[in-house]
Amino acid sequence: MKRAIRYAGLLVAVCMLGLAVLAGCSGSSSDKGGAAADAENSKGASATATTAVQVKKLTGPTPVPAWSDKAVMYEVNVRQYTKEGTFKAFEAHLPRLKELGVDVLWLMPIYPISKTKRNGSLGSYYAVDDYKAVNPEFGSADDFKALVDKAHELGFKVMLDWVANHTGWDNAWTKNAGWYTTDEAGNIVQPVGTDWADVADLNYESADMQAAMIDAMKYWVTEFDIDGYRCDYASGVPTAFWEKARAELEQVKPLYMLAEDDQQIGLLNHAFNANYDWQLYSMMNRIAKGLGNADQVSKYGERMAKMFPGGTYSLNFTSNHDENSWTGTEYERLKDAVRPMAALSFTMPGMPLIYSGQEAGLNKRLLFFDKDEIPWNDLGMTPFYQKLIQLKHDNPALWNGKAGGPYHTLAVSDTKHLVAFERTKDSNTVIVAMNLSGETVKGSFKAEAATGSYKSFPDGAQVVVQSEQSIELEPWAYVIYTK
Repeated sequence: MKRAIRYAGLLVAVCMLGLAVLAGCSGSSSDKGGAAADAENSKGASATATTAVQVKKLTGPTPVPAWSDKAVMYEVNVRQYTKEGTFKAFEAHLPRLKELGVDVLWLMPIYPISKTKRNGSLGSYYAVDDYKAVNPEFGSADDFKALVDKAHELGFKVMLDWVANHTGWDNAWTKNAGWYTTDEAGNIVQPVGTDWADVADLNYESADMQAAMIDAMKYWVTEFDIDGYRCDYASGVPTAFWEKARAELEQVKPLYMLAEDDQQIGLLNHAFNANYDWQLYSMMNRIAKGLGNADQVSKYGERMAKMFPGGTYSLNFTSNHDENSWTGTEYERLKDAVRPMAALSFTMPGMPLIYSGQEAGLNKRLLFFDKDEIPWNDLGMTPFYQKLIQLKHDNPALWNGKAGGPYHTLAVSDTKHLVAFERTKDSNTVIVAMNLSGETVKGSFKAEAATGSYKSFPDGAQVVVQSEQSIELEPWAYVIYTK
């Protein structure tokens, strides 16, 4: 939604995880600014009150659709994608995206936007007016169905952005007593502790509202055959609801669920397949500014395996709709480190994300509440991302969750500037060594059991990796070896 105010919440989460190496790191942004501490506290009663609703959660770990094992996600900003800003106009880009190699298309919210208290001329995508309708700005329901069908025909999976914490002020649900959080006078309020004046806070103590929410989620699966949801501000909604929703949705069709959250790891136990890696994102930004170092990446990589319930993982990104609009483009934030940080997001454990326009070197902040078309005149970054996607697809060691190999740090001679790690799955091994600094570095890494003959990425040259491998890397340069 709009500018983030979740900095404090992220820092608390980091401390809880014991990530001392990230001391002083900046927070991150989400569509609606994520969760302020008091906003989350205001939901506390709702989290316990849902016991009145019979919850039939899944037993065992969160189910994982096989198609997600090696998938790369692509976020679609329909409004800004083309001059027309419609489903039909975006559909013309599907063959190009197929050549790019991405697997999953996550569409930002496609629902009508409330007019009351609207921001800008077009409003926030996250102020939902009707959960079972299509924003006429984008086209018709038939247009959307045609887009999904064409995407499926080309082999894509399609995910919708779901906004369960709040609605726009014109939503018909506001007529239902008890469905929203109210003040002492009985007036519906915006999410507490936020500046999100264009939305009304939903009350998860209402069993009827929960049932209607799940029904709306089922609608897009049964009527349009979508393949999953990216759930906005997932931690603002009780975990029990998400678990019930996932269980009921799985009865319709196996889905993939992404939580916009990095604070409540319990969301991954039975509801979600992945969450956001704001910690890695923040770390990359700090390192690019000279405020962090390579050793922080090594230590974070080692901790990742302990953070996630079996088979779950993070979504890795260098940009998304919030970061682009509110924090800055990757070129503003990362400058000369754009390519190595993208490579890091593709080789660390987790699913990588490409945001609309990154393959075209998008270097402007897109307006969030008004029309602001992405320029497609220069696709110079496309080959770079095509190669990273192919690297991901071709090497099981880099696949997602249990399908991929675990992160293993390789000791380096210069922990401030160099990071090296390997990931192995069965007979496939990938070694990554990066110079995360603006200085030329001569050093080495210890390959341990990963010695042997490799191919260098992306040129395919043969490389024999020794037990102590010497490397010399220009500023922000990296090597990737595969076998």
